[in-house]
Amino acid sequence: MRLVIKESRGLRGQVRVPGDKSISHRALLLGAIAQGETRVRGFLPSADCLATLRCVRALGIEVDELDATTLVVHGRGLYGLREPEEVLDCGGSGTTMRLLAGPLAGQPFASVLTGNSSLRRRPMERIAIPLRQMGAGVRTTEGCPPLTIRGGRLQGIEYVLPVASAQVKSAILLAGLYAEGETVVREPGPARDHTERMLAAMGAPLRAAKGVITLAPDPSSLAPLDITVPSDFSSAAFPLAAALLVLSSEVTIKGVGINPTRTGLLEVLRRMGAEVAVEGGEEVSGEPLADLVVRASDLEGVEVGGEIIPRMIDELPILAVAATQARGQTVVRNATELRVKETDRIGATVAELRKMGARIEEQSDGFVVQGRTPLRGAHVSSRGDHRLAMSLAVAGLIARGETAIKGAECIRDSFPGFVETLRALGATVECQ
Repeated sequence: MRLVIKESRGLRGQVRVPGDKSISHRALLLGAIAQGETRVRGFLPSADCLATLRCVRALGIEVDELDATTLVVHGRGLYGLREPEEVLDCGGSGTTMRLLAGPLAGQPFASVLTGNSSLRRRPMERIAIPLRQMGAGVRTTEGCPPLTIRGGRLQGIEYVLPVASAQVKSAILLAGLYAEGETVVREPGPARDHTERMLAAMGAPLRAAKGVITLAPDPSSLAPLDITVPSDFSSAAFPLAAALLVLSSEVTIKGVGINPTRTGLLEVLRRMGAEVAVEGGEEVSGEPLADLVVRASDLEGVEVGGEIIPRMIDELPILAVAATQARGQTVVRNATELRVKETDRIGATVAELRKMGARIEEQSDGFVVQGRTPLRGAHVSSRGDHRLAMSLAVAGLIARGETAIKGAECIRDSFPGFVETLRALGATVECQ
């Protein structure tokens, strides 16, 4: 799919973005190993989450699809997974592979996980190392998928994460459900805590304080939940940024998850001068959510690094777009993790935005943007990365002329309905 975007003025309206991708993955996986029926409302039917659904079913779990976003997961308990008859295909979803490795490490059978060409380039030793220490047999392919896991009896460990990573933390904690002795994870900075919240709600004996998460040994089962998935903050970041950057805009994004481990971008944009009001906050299924009211704003450059980076790692490409329209210099540091996403997001973001006239320089662990810079329409490429594709689409809304994005079909990995959302706000976007 090729997207063609034209310069826009005055985005207005109310929109609701799809369900949170991270929570949708976890609802399926934890529902599968709970004992009983877990009902999931607001599930994200994206390519990545559907990969998790496919793998769960391949492991013998029945999942009813009442409609596209409402599922009933018939959990079979911690040891109810069945040996798969074939290789588990995780598509392009690193979350599927890394989180699923946790419970598979405790099963009395072997399994093989693979994915598409993009996923097969992503590092997996980061989960293999702690799972081996716990007693599982884990083999990677030169550090990457395919991943072979021979499960068995596990022993709890104390593990210090080299970098803050929700996926690695989650893999260890999920394996810890099958371990003898305590499992302790120490994180160097805040990372997404959806797994901890959901485990605690299901009755797991888990404690979390000051960057230390402790899971006590407990042979009892996890209780099923009735989960309502909030709208995904990472998806909301794109209409949010568009409303900030397009002149005379005012947009309300409804029911967005504002878990503090996810809202680093919101904090940074406010430091830059963004007018974003958080209204009507409440808690649903253990997760805070609110409406975001966004108005076009004058932005100032900032420096970003340190502990806030894991809390906005997926939003750094759209921050780069916003930075092109901020007065002065914006510097992003300590974001080396971007190098091992769906693509090298540092190199790809810099290269594609330069085609549009951005003054952006690549650094080993981030980038430097000089603003304010008028952008111009150009032919650009998603490089198979959904977040880069959507960032370029937002850039196209403020660029003079016409912007064409090659390979935009990858947007379905996280945000089905993205084009319709932009159109609902008044943007001119065509699919070709």
